[in-house]
Amino acid sequence: MSMDQIIKKKKWPARRIITYSLAGFFVLLVANLLIFQSNRSTLNVESEKLTVSTVQHGPFQEFIPVMGEVLPVQTIFLDVEEGGRVEKIFIEAGAAVKQGDKILRLSNTSLLMDIMYREAELFQQINNLRNTRLLLEQNRLSLEKDVADLDFQVEKQQRKFESYQSLYNEKLVSRHEFEDTAGEFELVKNKRRLATESQEKDLSYRQQQILQLEDSVTRMEQNLRVAKGKLDNLTVCAPITGTLTSLQAEPGQSKSPGERLGQIDAPEGFKARAGIDEFYIDRIQKGKPGQFELSGNTYRMVVSRVYPEVLAGKFSVDLEFPGLQAPGIRRGQTLHIRLELSDVSEALLLPRGGFFQKTGGNWVFVLEADGQTALKREIRLGRQNPDVFEVLDGLRPGERVITSSYDNFGDNERLVLK
Repeated sequence: MSMDQIIKKKKWPARRIITYSLAGFFVLLVANLLIFQSNRSTLNVESEKLTVSTVQHGPFQEFIPVMGEVLPVQTIFLDVEEGGRVEKIFIEAGAAVKQGDKILRLSNTSLLMDIMYREAELFQQINNLRNTRLLLEQNRLSLEKDVADLDFQVEKQQRKFESYQSLYNEKLVSRHEFEDTAGEFELVKNKRRLATESQEKDLSYRQQQILQLEDSVTRMEQNLRVAKGKLDNLTVCAPITGTLTSLQAEPGQSKSPGERLGQIDAPEGFKARAGIDEFYIDRIQKGKPGQFELSGNTYRMVVSRVYPEVLAGKFSVDLEFPGLQAPGIRRGQTLHIRLELSDVSEALLLPRGGFFQKTGGNWVFVLEADGQTALKREIRLGRQNPDVFEVLDGLRPGERVITSSYDNFGDNERLVLK
């Protein structure tokens, strides 16, 4: 009779234990990831509607695009100095002119009458001056004649006085006769002194009168020259050599003083005038460089003048060519200028996109390695230009970022690309 044999249970091999342990750890890891991901709000999106850009190192330069209107370096405006009626036009708009060329002539009847009146007044004053000089000469001759007669009387009376004095000393004439002779001599001397004083005063008065008349004639001559100069201004001439780009005048048309007639552009070259947002007013100074492309070539420009006045949120600057001027540009043409605000430097760059309007550059969706999911991540951006942002923190070279608009993503933190 046989007895049952007890069979001992075999222990698990170490390899099986390790295999099951790893499998269990993987299951726990997957479960943990699923639990973690389930805590994130997830949105399914169509990858075809997204723009994905790669973060990379590269040269960075801060610049702003501006629109520049081509203008001549120098423009001379033609304004009416003296009003009048357009009588004749010598040169039409668009023609080349040389300095001094007649452009148009105005007529002004009132100005002609004023000149004629001034001329008549001047002639009358010149006649007054001539008559006064003649009268002065006549008075001078008359006074000289009177003084000569008085000198003769003084000399005659002096001899008589000296003769009577000798006779009186010898007791040959009475004292009464001697005193009469002395009195007559004294009277003649006083007449002569008064006549001399009168002559001097009269000559001084006449000379003063002549000086006043001469000053009056001089002023009237100056005024007449000014009036005739106004008459010359009725003929508008080219102040410089250039191109008469505009002329607002028609024969028979009346023009008021100060009214704009047209303008002449100097032939030296062109500049560009651009309006810039007032946000950049402290960063734009004379000498700032810029560039634009025309007909496949790139041309350099520099800021030559900054206008500090701000109108409608913009200020203006003038840019000129520092060297070779772009051939073929014309007045009024628009140039797309890239105005440089900084030098070129190496930086971590993220292309611009519609995401910035939603996030303000504080966060973005970064694609995972599998390319099928994107997670929300905080970042920090620095400088920018119309093409790229400078990345200061939160991204690494080679990472891919959704840069298109985030308007349809809501508050989700995880995107699944379909």
